[in-house]
Amino acid sequence: MAHYTPLSENEREVLFQVLKTRFAKYHHRHAGITWAEVQNKLESSPGKLWSLQQMEVTGGEPDVVGRDEESGEFIFMDCAPESPKGRRSVCYDPAALESRKEYKPAHSAVGMSEDMGIQVLNESQYRYLQQFGPFDTKTSSWLATPTEIRKLGGAIFGDWRYGQVFIYHNGAESYYGVRGFRGIMRV
Repeated sequence: MAHYTPLSENEREVLFQVLKTRFAKYHHRHAGITWAEVQNKLESSPGKLWSLQQMEVTGGEPDVVGRDEESGEFIFMDCAPESPKGRRSVCYDPAALESRKEYKPAHSAVGMSEDMGIQVLNESQYRYLQQFGPFDTKTSSWLATPTEIRKLGGAIFGDWRYGQVFIYHNGAESYYGVRGFRGIMRV
């Protein structure tokens, strides 16, 4: 979280209200978890709260999608119907961004996620998210790519078409107006 700055009291209140409203609306994503538990954890984690605000302002619509049984941490993922609008038109990672000689995008998915203090969803996390979906019916989202694929210059992304999840590949340096990335964060 290179750019972390504490939220003002007003920003905290607004964010808590947005998150609480979404939490209540989509209760099927977090059965057995109460908002009071989540808010208590968030209040003691100002850096995580800042990251959630970054997820929100870039269009991610973060919500709780479970709890890690071992650590007790709440798992937040971007639950916007389509890949977050404020995170589209990015290549996969900083190395891909650097490799472009012209027409460079403004950022990369991995670089932006690191700046936000979150991680790019991997394939299994993306498939897990889709049980609450469908998500990305008109867009696609970069996914954390296995090292073997990335070493060969590729990266993977996913979307929902024809009633199922599809995972594809592309050159890591590519970018499109309808491809962004979804993040995950634990609190």
